[in-house]
Amino acid sequence: MAATTGRENPVARWSSREPPGVALSKAEQILAALGGDANVVDLEPCITRLRVEVSDAQLVDEQALKASGAFGVVRSGRIVQVIVGPEADNLAAELDSLR
Repeated sequence: MAATTGRENPVARWSSREPPGVALSKAEQILAALGGDANVVDLEPCITRLRVEVSDAQLVDEQALKASGAFGVVRSGRIVQVIVGPEADNLAAELDSLR
C-alpha cells in the first residue's frame, strides 16, 4: 500500500542501509537527517543537545530532525545543535557506534 502524499517518512529517503518497512532507531533517523555519516565531522553531547559539526550544512534536514523527536535545531554555520533533552548522552553514544 502506497503512503498518502505528504505522509511519507522524511527520513526514509536518506537511508540506504535499511530495507523498506524496517523502522529506524532514533539515532539512525538523526544521523540520516544530518546528511549521513559522511557529512558528520564531529559530534558531542552538551547537556540537552547534540553539538554536531557537519561538512555541508545544506544537507541537514531540520524537518526530519524534528520528525525524529528533536525539540529544536540551532544552526551557526557548519555547527548544528540538535535539542534532544536529557537523552543527549545516550544518543551521542549510539550515534558514535553507528559511525
